[in-house]
Amino acid sequence: MSANGHGQGWVADSDMHIFEPPDLWQRYIDPRWKHVAPVGLTEMRRDMRVKVKSHVILRMGQARPMQGGEGVWRSDYDDAYTAAEKRGWDPDSQRDAMDSEGLDLAVLFPTRGLFVLGLDTPQMMGQDGLEPELADAISRAYNDWLHDFCNAHPKRFFGAGMVAPHDVDLAVKEARRCVEQLGFKAIFLSPGAVQRRFWHDRYYDPLWAECERLNVPISFHGGGQNFLRPDFSLEVLDRLMMWHTFSQPLGIMAVAVSLTAGGVFERFPKLRAALLEGNCAWAPWLFYRLDEHWEWLGKYEAPELTKAPSEYFKSNCYLSVEADEEPVKQYVETFGHSNLVFSTDYPHADSKFPRAVEAFRTLPLSEESQKKILWDNWSRLYDIPAPVKS
Repeated sequence: MSANGHGQGWVADSDMHIFEPPDLWQRYIDPRWKHVAPVGLTEMRRDMRVKVKSHVILRMGQARPMQGGEGVWRSDYDDAYTAAEKRGWDPDSQRDAMDSEGLDLAVLFPTRGLFVLGLDTPQMMGQDGLEPELADAISRAYNDWLHDFCNAHPKRFFGAGMVAPHDVDLAVKEARRCVEQLGFKAIFLSPGAVQRRFWHDRYYDPLWAECERLNVPISFHGGGQNFLRPDFSLEVLDRLMMWHTFSQPLGIMAVAVSLTAGGVFERFPKLRAALLEGNCAWAPWLFYRLDEHWEWLGKYEAPELTKAPSEYFKSNCYLSVEADEEPVKQYVETFGHSNLVFSTDYPHADSKFPRAVEAFRTLPLSEESQKKILWDNWSRLYDIPAPVKS
């Protein structure tokens, strides 16, 4: 029986978010960079924006009046988050949220940190770009803060470390520190590219080699609109309802194509990749189409591949399923249930907290599939064994 008291096995969140204090980087960044430390704009949960140099990220798009004071925020979930917000989103409130949701363990991802590296280098952006050394300092500061946060409940919280792809050598060094010194179980990256250099470029091979050596997955997690290219929100769409529909899935779809058809898993066969918070139901169609193109063009454009892109996907990639994602049934019919993990997306506005696990259990999945998704696959992805029963 698991610690959640449900009696249905362990339940783990592949992608639970924390909410960083707005002054995190001002407090934790290397003093040499304090004069340009990022800052969250407010302490409100409703404001995820962070200012980096002269840029505010995430971009908000066209402003509209809020209807009845709510706008895009749902009052029932606002009520669910009131206690945590009053406590400043501290570690104990995170633990209490896990208890309310019925979660035993969680790998923690950022909120403002999803956007904080969303600037390209000065070479690409001009004077207001993000210098590689500053990007690395921003990552290190976040990771130091997250380490302190996780240490409040180290048997239940596990960190996903931020690395900046602006300089691959610095990224390798920080990935090593995250795992060997801070005890994190993954590293994460935004799907958007720096200097338009996408993920199958051999420039990143030292980072993939280090993650393979460290036995931690690379995880890709999008967010809102930033200044990296391509912009998976499609730029021309000016309403959250439209661009957010695209931005999360398109980002990890592009990453999935890059890593599989681009030969990354051929070069690093033990590397694991988590493609998070973008649904899973697109995968059967995408890999049907990608395999078709590999059969047509692979001999000329990807001669290094020894198997179809879908085979690399099945052996090396994990996708997260949303709490109410009913099309998951079609995914399992095509690919099985061995590379899906579950996410609550706490404490964001589109989360089903505190009923995400409850909603997931109503999906058209067998009991075996649910167990695989809620625990077994998570344990294998992050290389975290079941807790010792007290």
